[in-house]
Amino acid sequence: MRSTITPGLLLVWPALALPACGPGAAASGAAEAPRDLSTGTHVVLLGTGTPNPEPEASGPASAVLVDGRAYIVDAGVGLVRRAAEAADRYGAESLTAARLDIAFLTHLHSDHTVGLPDLIHTPWVAEREAPLKLFGPTGTAAMATHLTAAWEHDIQNRLTGRQPTTPDGWRVEVVEIDPGVIYEDDRVRVTAFAVQHTGWPEAYGFRFDGGGRSVVISGDTGPTEAVVEMCSGCDVLVHEVYSATTFRDRPPEWQSYHAQAHTSTVELAELAVRARPGILVLHHQLHWGATPEEMVAEIRAAGYDGPLAYGRDLDVY
Repeated sequence: MRSTITPGLLLVWPALALPACGPGAAASGAAEAPRDLSTGTHVVLLGTGTPNPEPEASGPASAVLVDGRAYIVDAGVGLVRRAAEAADRYGAESLTAARLDIAFLTHLHSDHTVGLPDLIHTPWVAEREAPLKLFGPTGTAAMATHLTAAWEHDIQNRLTGRQPTTPDGWRVEVVEIDPGVIYEDDRVRVTAFAVQHTGWPEAYGFRFDGGGRSVVISGDTGPTEAVVEMCSGCDVLVHEVYSATTFRDRPPEWQSYHAQAHTSTVELAELAVRARPGILVLHHQLHWGATPEEMVAEIRAAGYDGPLAYGRDLDVY
């Protein structure tokens, strides 16, 4: 792991931890939320969207909750308000804004990071006391530096004005990561693994081990053996996907891109057969007109018959 000190940031480590996940789900979508998210390990989908502005799907973001602490993966648009909605719906105090203080970025595409200024600044206004701990690929420190500099006048106004505020909640502690164990505490261990996402020299998936469960989140990726190896019977596999059927109608230039950058339903079925997750959750779905039921059917037709859910915002697993 690499820590690079940049102006306006606290650059510290953080370190080590355990496995995670949640209840079953209907084959085509919504999971039945558990009554209590304060104990055990659960995955809450805070946003299942893509770069396409779909009203029902916020930008890509997930929360892994382990024994009452939230670990955020990616920062798509709407992240903090989706977390607040989940906190209210499920009584999950760990998802209230002031407690959002640790996050992991799979890569730096805009749809996965456009919510980062919200994650930096809104929880601070909501009285987050500690700096945000942020783990991500090379470039994460520079991005955080620019995002705090962009709100310099706001920060100074809140620090020196009449509004009650905490002195350090706006700061960011960045760790730029390499593959391997990147974080561990008394609840969870987080392992990063490299994936292939066209044009990015660094893109990662993450495995969370804690609370007796294991969760793997693919990030954006083409089909890769790393997912099979990192899941290997994990409790929950949250994986991006596109419809192999409607892909055929895409323009040739988009077909060329998506075939290298993302994973089709057919390819994901083959991976999932070997990865053997307790449940496969479809995420960041590029459907291009396919219905959730049709995408699930594509995966079934390609040979995967294990537990399967089409993930929607605020589903819990």
